[in-house]
Amino acid sequence: MAPHSDHEPDMSIMSDEKELDVPILIVGGGPTGLLLAHMLTQLGVKALIIERYPTRLAAPKAHALSPRTLELCRQFDLDVNEIRNIGTNRDDAYWVNFVTSLTGQYVGSLPYERMDAEVLEHTPTMIHNIPQPKFEEFVASRLAQDGVVEVRKNHSFVSCKQRGNRVITVVEDRSNKSLYEICSRHVVACDGAKSKVREMLGIGCEGESSYETMMTIHFNANLREVVGNQVGMLHWIMDPEVSGFIIGYDLDDNQVLICNFDSKKNPVESWDEAHCRKVLTAAIGKSIPFDVLSWRPWILSRKVAESYYKGNVFLAGDAAHSFPPTGGLGLNSGLADVHNLAYKLAAIHHGHGGASLHQAYENERRHVALVSSQQSVKNGQQIFGLLKTLGTTDSDLATAKKNLYLRITDPATRSQVLKGMENQREHFDNLGLHIGYVYGDTEIPASASLYTASYRAGARLPHAWLSSPPSSHLASLPPISNAYVSELSHGALSEKQYSTLDLISFDAFTLIFSSIFAAEWTALFSELRLRLAKSNARTLKINIAALGKDFNLVAGARANEWVMGMQLEHGSAVLVRSDQHILNCYSAGTKVDELLEGLLGHLGV
Repeated sequence: MAPHSDHEPDMSIMSDEKELDVPILIVGGGPTGLLLAHMLTQLGVKALIIERYPTRLAAPKAHALSPRTLELCRQFDLDVNEIRNIGTNRDDAYWVNFVTSLTGQYVGSLPYERMDAEVLEHTPTMIHNIPQPKFEEFVASRLAQDGVVEVRKNHSFVSCKQRGNRVITVVEDRSNKSLYEICSRHVVACDGAKSKVREMLGIGCEGESSYETMMTIHFNANLREVVGNQVGMLHWIMDPEVSGFIIGYDLDDNQVLICNFDSKKNPVESWDEAHCRKVLTAAIGKSIPFDVLSWRPWILSRKVAESYYKGNVFLAGDAAHSFPPTGGLGLNSGLADVHNLAYKLAAIHHGHGGASLHQAYENERRHVALVSSQQSVKNGQQIFGLLKTLGTTDSDLATAKKNLYLRITDPATRSQVLKGMENQREHFDNLGLHIGYVYGDTEIPASASLYTASYRAGARLPHAWLSSPPSSHLASLPPISNAYVSELSHGALSEKQYSTLDLISFDAFTLIFSSIFAAEWTALFSELRLRLAKSNARTLKINIAALGKDFNLVAGARANEWVMGMQLEHGSAVLVRSDQHILNCYSAGTKVDELLEGLLGHLGV
């Protein structure tokens, strides 16, 4: 196809239609783009990925896969047991340590996120730490195995125009500098914080463009002998020569140091391997063998796009939002974006979704990003506030070091140090943000840590353990292995293999009720299906899940709470979207018109 002669930004709707090359074009082959492509494949919608770089960066970058991320991976048949076998084991990742250096004075510790056994009462898949490239490789290998999605590496986005219901995208093959066109129904930009798609669309961002200059140093060292029993996922180094933290992806050989630096005193151009070695040696506290693999400067910033779409072009992941890594919310927010977007795009492509789903995606996901971005900034302010408490921000390095050791040992100031560390607890426990967001809420949560199960519209379906696999007409998934939680007995582990979240298939809405009231709800469901067959949503799939017939809960207080919250014992039913969020709750005596109106209203048809 001949390229456009005019590449100026233009999303005006034009009358002519072009034949589709692919239903959905994904710009960017990072974790967000790869996961979206996998989800669309499972949903029966073909996608094509263009990736600007011939290879992905080797630096580990993000590391924490939140409980929610693992839940959605499981729903889309990405084996969470296999994912958990890749990356950092739980014992090594359990703590956040505050030290002067790895071999220096130990100041204190906090738990790293919720990795206690009790968290399994709220989620079937506690947080797991894995280098981002390893997760990308895992999803990419699944795409290759399925053989449906084409990934064009070294092909970059140039521009796009919307013509009728099509988007014509100009792409550069960077290997030979040639341009060509791709015609798709939709384009999803997963091309990062410096998104060329967002820039071309003219979508601005709110937030701070910069407030700290950071350096990421990727290095290999055997730190296990250095830290001894003081293992942890994060090691906050208080030595003012470093002022940062080490992420221990693998204490035997794979780590990253992220440090703050004064770009006036040490401009980016002055950083070389020798300087990186000096900073790393200060962080470790003594000279040991290590390899410096790479170093990369970046700006600590918070940005949220003012809009998440324009026409048939969407933003997702870092293209839609980027914020400080303090809290580990960025990658997980992006993966949750595409979980929300995938079923909406599939609904449109399968004919039972309308264009109002575009706005629904923005309405639901943008507020979540605003909350997470503000929390990330708050976390950063808290941790740098602690450094100020220690006196390590003094411009004179010798004075800063003297202040540090004085304040962590002097009884008169040590209490302030310990209080400052305790104030970081919320920074390292974001369970409420990970699984507690409710679509439609506009308030800022009082705590990032606090999670209370919600049974209202917009909330994620609360988790409870099933006593056996659900009926085969629902999702068919392998049992979850929690054997890595060594403090649980064999009996307890056998009761933690299937979740209420497993009731929700990725390609269907699900109506949940008690088998005691099966007659009325089954009759209503049959009438609903007849009405849908005569509507524009005739291709929509709906499942029913009856407690006591299609699934049973592990007996106990948690099961009782779940049944009460769902109000199943009162004859109520809960309709859950295919992304595992509650659409509506219906009381006994509900008429089919109310169910139909709720479904069609959500789908915009």
